[in-house]
Amino acid sequence: MIKVEKLLEGKGHNIWSAEPDGTVFEAVELMNDKGIGALAVLLDGALIGILSERDCAREVILESRSAKETRVKEIMTRQVFYTSPDQNVEECLAVMTKHHIRHLPVIENDKIVGMISMGDVVKEILVGQRDKIEHLERCISWGESY
Repeated sequence: MIKVEKLLEGKGHNIWSAEPDGTVFEAVELMNDKGIGALAVLLDGALIGILSERDCAREVILESRSAKETRVKEIMTRQVFYTSPDQNVEECLAVMTKHHIRHLPVIENDKIVGMISMGDVVKEILVGQRDKIEHLERCISWGESY
């Protein structure tokens, strides 16, 4: 089984974050610049929430609020589900599916060390399945040569 640690080795440990007192506009600008769909919300280095594009759409756009005046802490998701580097990606997919979320911070020793997305997890699972299929095909071909 593929571990989150291996996924992060390939993806990187970049952690893009917002401050709780920052504006939603600033946070969306950062998400746009980095091509990501969510930010960790950190206070003095501690994870206190997550802000996703979904939060911005539902809590700002649909409520006719101003992104330049609304603070991240007003709309961020406070109940954060997370994973650890030693968890396997299949377990992460189950958590994401069960809770209808697309991003999981990776926590190690009470510190955020990365962020994974549903896309990252699905891609890693598909690569693992492809590798297994290729291995089985080689085994079958090898067996047929006798």
